[in-house]
Amino acid sequence: MKKIEFIKVDYNELNPKQQESYNYQKVSGLLAEYGYITYRMHDDYHGADFHAVNINGHILKIQLKGRFTIEKKYLGKDIYIAFSNDRIKWYLYPHDILHKIVTDHSPGAKLHGGRSIHYIPKWLVPVLSEYIL
Repeated sequence: MKKIEFIKVDYNELNPKQQESYNYQKVSGLLAEYGYITYRMHDDYHGADFHAVNINGHILKIQLKGRFTIEKKYLGKDIYIAFSNDRIKWYLYPHDILHKIVTDHSPGAKLHGGRSIHYIPKWLVPVLSEYIL
């Protein structure tokens, strides 16, 4: 049998769909440590990219993002957002709670009903630290 040669991929060279699959696998591996098994939804079922089911039966509906995001379209759907801004530290936060915190803090986010930013603002770091996987 031929030996398999494993070569790590460069995330930045992946197309957007490949990056989403990569991120799904990374988050799934982290959630496994907490007793969750994940199931990918190929049609953004009720806003979720995947569901995570805990060994105790608890279910999370999770939307994968490439950056910190809140959007009014996710409000009231019991959605969690998973993202990493460095692909080392991963966050999983309840969307509606962070939506309220950010829109209360940022007039622009309140006006537009959401925000998507590629970095974590200093004021938000302590809030998000509660949601590190």
